[in-house]
Amino acid sequence: MITSTTGPQPADFADVRATNLAVVLRFVREHAPCSRADIAASTGLNKATVSSLVADLIDRRLVRETGLTENRVGRPATMLVLDGSPYAAIGVEINVDYVSAVATDLAGQRLLTWRRSFSGGDSVNQGVAGVGAIIRRVVGRMAKEERQVLGLAVAVPGLVDVQGTVRLAPNLGWRDADIGGDLAKALRDPGFPIQVDNDANLAALAEQRFGAHAGASDLVYLTGEVGVGAGIILDGRLRRGGLGYSGEIGHVQLDPDGPECHCGRRGCLEAMAGIAAVLRKIPAPAEIQVEIEESVRLARARDAGTLATLESVGRSLGRGVSVLANLLNPEVVILGGYYVPLAPWLLPAVQEELSDRVVASAAGGCQVVASTLGHDAAALGGAARVLDSIDSGRLPGGLSRIP
Repeated sequence: MITSTTGPQPADFADVRATNLAVVLRFVREHAPCSRADIAASTGLNKATVSSLVADLIDRRLVRETGLTENRVGRPATMLVLDGSPYAAIGVEINVDYVSAVATDLAGQRLLTWRRSFSGGDSVNQGVAGVGAIIRRVVGRMAKEERQVLGLAVAVPGLVDVQGTVRLAPNLGWRDADIGGDLAKALRDPGFPIQVDNDANLAALAEQRFGAHAGASDLVYLTGEVGVGAGIILDGRLRRGGLGYSGEIGHVQLDPDGPECHCGRRGCLEAMAGIAAVLRKIPAPAEIQVEIEESVRLARARDAGTLATLESVGRSLGRGVSVLANLLNPEVVILGGYYVPLAPWLLPAVQEELSDRVVASAAGGCQVVASTLGHDAAALGGAARVLDSIDSGRLPGGLSRIP
């Protein structure tokens, strides 16, 4: 497991201890098993300070000692690893037809993975009530395991501003909704922070921390759900844009005479390469998975009509990806959601379009691959965002660098 590259560095200011606690915890996360001497040598903190910080982290049960090692020069050293056994991070994804929930420990190991059908109801209040009921069950499960929830991050398919307000989630019918505040009320002020973000953003965080291309400094994640959005990581950091609305690649127009998009325009990437284009319609939410499985079956049976449709969708998708490759030059573009089972038939056409349309040779080094994280990537990314906040200094026990 590799974490993001933008964690805290030792600093000399008022909250220096909180910052340096996070530095030590991050080092143990990335290099365990390691010794106190290893931490001091790599971070520049003196040995006495490291010993004090490690003692604090052990008291918080964030780090534990794991015996001695003699495979080193000098005296045997007591080695340190992450503990975190009393803690859990929770991520939840709200989508048109399902809610996914993932809980992880401090090391990112999954404690729970759930997926439940979800209709959204007729209003935001009904939707929040349904999601809140699922979250209460997850929190209850963690309580039975005697784990303190460090935080909750919720993924929503739509425009989410930097304050976490869902400005527009058209496929859910939500507008200007304070989902975080509403969930806090539904959970009766649970005592842990609740964050809300775009689903593609959180899925990109999951890929950077847990995916097959973990540690990539420049990657783009494309959702393959009813909508198509992009989560963008550049120079190791998630890029949300000025107001939080980056990544709406699904509404880049590819063909002004193309099919109508639900946004009211014609020929958007989402209309030409989204699930509606694959299935030639948007079926009832509960039927999408069944329809995708049937498309895979027909493609494997070499049904001519299905293969032609997937090639056409792959070419449209490749045109959209080439825009990203020319503009951002990512190391990798990762296809998620329903694109994953269809990837064997989509990727050849995507690659051909990249070769034809990207100005730099060899597509600027950009790879296009299918996600290995499955449909709960955005929920896993929610847990990753909570863990990122711990890496950045929001430690349990009251020492926090982030307000």
